[in-house]
Amino acid sequence: MKILVAGASRGLGKAFVEGLPEENDTIIGISRNKPNDLQVKSNAVIDWIEVDLANPIEAADIIEQRAPAELDVIIYNLGIWEEFAFTGSYRYLQSSDEEIVNLVQVNITSTIVLLKRLLPRLLNSVRPQIVLTGSTSGLPQSGQPEVAFGASKFALRGVADALREGFREKRLAVTCLQLGDLNTDVGMSEPLSKACQTNGGRFIPVHDVVSITKTLLGLSTCSFVKEIVLPAIGDERF
Repeated sequence: MKILVAGASRGLGKAFVEGLPEENDTIIGISRNKPNDLQVKSNAVIDWIEVDLANPIEAADIIEQRAPAELDVIIYNLGIWEEFAFTGSYRYLQSSDEEIVNLVQVNITSTIVLLKRLLPRLLNSVRPQIVLTGSTSGLPQSGQPEVAFGASKFALRGVADALREGFREKRLAVTCLQLGDLNTDVGMSEPLSKACQTNGGRFIPVHDVVSITKTLLGLSTCSFVKEIVLPAIGDERF
């Protein structure tokens, strides 16, 4: 299986690179810089494309040149948020225009442009699949005030629906992972039990997201999962 992960240098993206590949899989990471401390257990082939998706067209040109001619899975995990997002200091009216435009470029524009470039390489797979990393902030009545970030994650649902409809005859499976707060301080190389002990159950271990994604990649060609909502067990909004 050939898996491409956009936004792969740290946090959940790095966990995907370390935890998803099975023996002899190829995984292609995309980020501004390749991490130096990757720990991939399986005998997988790891490739890396270093680009900045804040420049969507330039990045897509480079990725289109260097990505494999055939892919089975694209995981688009890239996402940024406002400077004071998820803190008591966030104020929409204090967000600069430049910050908002850059967030939309990275979270929405780059997603649409890169998928357009890479989709032809995916559609010849036995089971072509796209996984979009969304957020519970993109769900109706999320209880979160971050306007640009919430809008960008809400947009992913529209991207997913349109892709499924436009390529239904190609049996393209598109899944949105609507994730709550993640524990990105405890990576895949550390025990799941340690991740669960952090912050009293208010953060989701990346191990759980990787486990769910492995299940998605192992489904038959007869079904797909449209959306998964995965909040932390201690999240009062759910």
